[in-house]
Amino acid sequence: LDTLEKWVKEIFSQIPNNGLPKPSFGHLTQPFDTPEFHKLYRVVPIRKVHSLNITWALPPQAQYYRVKPLHYISWLVGHEGKGSVHSFLRKKFWALALYGGNGETGFEQNSTYSIFSISVTLTDEGYKHFYEVAHVVFQYVKMLQKRGPDKRQVIWEEIQKIEANEFHYQEQTDPVDYVESLCENMQLFQKEDFLTGDQLLFEYKPEV
Repeated sequence: LDTLEKWVKEIFSQIPNNGLPKPSFGHLTQPFDTPEFHKLYRVVPIRKVHSLNITWALPPQAQYYRVKPLHYISWLVGHEGKGSVHSFLRKKFWALALYGGNGETGFEQNSTYSIFSISVTLTDEGYKHFYEVAHVVFQYVKMLQKRGPDKRQVIWEEIQKIEANEFHYQEQTDPVDYVESLCENMQLFQKEDFLTGDQLLFEYKPEV
C-alpha cells in the first residue's frame, strides 16, 4: 500500500484542481417528455425471439441509494411465485421469462432521470397476445401502486438480508475491476458507503 500510495502521488499530484463542484444536470427535467416516447415500437430482431419491453422514465433516484426503491419494485415485479405476473403469464403459455429493474448507473440512472424497464420474453402464442400481456403488467404495477409499501417491510427486510449475504460471501473479483468500481462509487455515494453503497440496502422509507 505504501508503494501504491507513492505512485499515485507521483502520477496524479500534478493534476490541477479547478475547485469546481461535480456537474449536475438535474435542472434538465422530463428528458423523455416527447411524443416519440409515448409510443409502441416494433423492432424486427436478428434471431428468432419475441420480447416485450416496457420502459418508464422516472425522476432521478440516485439520491435514494440507501433505500433503493427501484430495486424493491423490481423484486416485486420479478417475483415468480403464486400470484405473480410471471406465474400468471406462464400458466397462459404467453411468457418464458420476466425481468424488471434498473442498472443504477450510467444511462439508466443519473442526475436527470432514472429508467425503469420491464422485459417479458414471449412465446409464439404470447406474441399474438402481446397487448394482453402489456395490460397484465400495467394492472400489476397499478395494484402495487394502490396497495402501497406500508405492509411490505417484511419483503424489504428479506431483500436486505439476501443482499447482505451476497455481499459478505461474494467471490473475490479482479483487483483492477474492483478498483474501477470503487472509483465510480466515490462519485456517487457518501464516504462511509464507498464499499457498500451499490449493493446493500440501509433504510426502509415507504414514502420513497
